[in-house]
Amino acid sequence: MKILMINKFLYPRGGAETYVFKLGEQLIKEGHEVQYFGMEHADNIVHNRINAYTKYMDFRNARLLERLRYPLRTIYSTEARKKIRLVLEDFQPEVCHLNNFNYQLTPSIILEIRKWERASGKKCRIVMTAHDPQLVCPNHMCQNPNTKEICEKCLHGSVFNCIRGKCIHGSALRSIIGAAEALFWRMLGTYREIDHIICCSHFMKRLLDTNPVLAGKTTALHNFVERAPMKKTQKQDYVLYFGRFSEEKGIRTLVSAAKNLPEVNFIFAGSGPLEGIWEGTPNIRFAGFQTGEALEKLIREARFSLITSECYENCPFSVLESQMCGTPVLGADIGGIPELIIEEKTGEFFKSGDIDDLTQKIGSLWNDKEKTDRYAANCQENTYDTVKEYTEKIIDFYKN
Repeated sequence: MKILMINKFLYPRGGAETYVFKLGEQLIKEGHEVQYFGMEHADNIVHNRINAYTKYMDFRNARLLERLRYPLRTIYSTEARKKIRLVLEDFQPEVCHLNNFNYQLTPSIILEIRKWERASGKKCRIVMTAHDPQLVCPNHMCQNPNTKEICEKCLHGSVFNCIRGKCIHGSALRSIIGAAEALFWRMLGTYREIDHIICCSHFMKRLLDTNPVLAGKTTALHNFVERAPMKKTQKQDYVLYFGRFSEEKGIRTLVSAAKNLPEVNFIFAGSGPLEGIWEGTPNIRFAGFQTGEALEKLIREARFSLITSECYENCPFSVLESQMCGTPVLGADIGGIPELIIEEKTGEFFKSGDIDDLTQKIGSLWNDKEKTDRYAANCQENTYDTVKEYTEKIIDFYKN
């Protein structure tokens, strides 16, 4: 089959990109043709044959003139329609697999796929993997950034709740744009054109199913992970956080807990906007952004790993990768995380955003090596699809 993988970022950035690249690699291994569409960037590692991409949009560092142009471009992109049409005409895909596309690429690409399909007479199935609740929540996190509280008001009511709560970066203007984007595409009924939506957790399926347009199109399917062979590993005396350093990941809460536990050694690996907020905390060592064998070694040798999110996580790779490396996880009790950890068998939970509870749970696990060793021995009892097994299921969605 010919599959066009669509994601706004085409370079390593987060879990969605890990998913896109590894799935694409496996599809190619199995004899399928895969090309990619997204934004242009010097670090892109995947491409399409004619090098047609949209101009990169940088909301944080753009010049004033560019920022003034962004509002309308985040709702509807003529450029994205033109560029994806070039790729469609050249590649002639049988499947377009959507991932993260809102704001930078916009749902206008869905209209163009269907327009090309009608003009060419070729059948093209549109499948989407929902990495977050963007289709039902304008700020895509179901969290008010001002109060830090979880919020599902737009799921059960009007998207104008986004404006009332200033839910996008705490900005009234950005929240108006986000609400307008959601309302515009809902009124057009564009999401009806998606044939099937893969939700990376049962939790995400519940969120999307609140929209009657999406309900009936969704399937819950946990992400894949490679089953690394269990190696006899000598655990080292540190607790590991690896991933993105940002507000919604609970990094401030974690740093506060670390300061309460000077006897516990922490290693932080990753990158993000809050990188360095732990400076002056002697029991936190920063290992930088790690990948491959270096990251695997960090995970394998950790006493346990942490996922401290304060927003609705979907199916974080950090939990899956930890367990497959024989490392238990202390996870926040939020979103799809509870689906992945068997409490008091492969890890434990703490109350998301609660510094005291996080401090207590880290300290308790740190002081009970027998318990963490037992959890580590149980870790691979959690079974997840390998990328090969997962890809076989995805192909069924591509065909039906």
